[in-house]
Amino acid sequence: MREVLTKSMARNIFYGGSLFFILIFLALSVHSHFYVVRVSTAEAPLTDSVAAGKHVWERHACVNCHSILGEGAYFAPELGNVMTRWGVQDDPDAAFEVMKAWIESQPTGIPGRRQMPRFDLSDEEIHEITDFLLWTNKIRTQDWPPNDAG
Repeated sequence: MREVLTKSMARNIFYGGSLFFILIFLALSVHSHFYVVRVSTAEAPLTDSVAAGKHVWERHACVNCHSILGEGAYFAPELGNVMTRWGVQDDPDAAFEVMKAWIESQPTGIPGRRQMPRFDLSDEEIHEITDFLLWTNKIRTQDWPPNDAG
């Protein structure tokens, strides 16, 4: 091997390395597209009620306090897996009842605790936000959040 790196050798290393990493980047991008799009929400079909629940989530700015699937504020609990934590992930009627009781009991007035404001949601809005949270609970998130409490 030569002791000196010539200009043409350096150019060949640069172009060869660049081409190699561009191909790796493209292959991983294509793989992640097919994996995420076709696998992560396969068991969670998007319905009109879920979309309406997302609008309730946005209209009341829930993300200002809560995180969902790791996105949002960390003032209040993660809600991506709240239905599993409550044990109602397989029963939409029970999930609605628990969600309704929770929302209507806020703020609790317990001193020293963070308080959720009262939103005065209708039963229809509570159904929609419940469907949205049930939907997020079904998304395969590769074990995120990393603990049960979110």
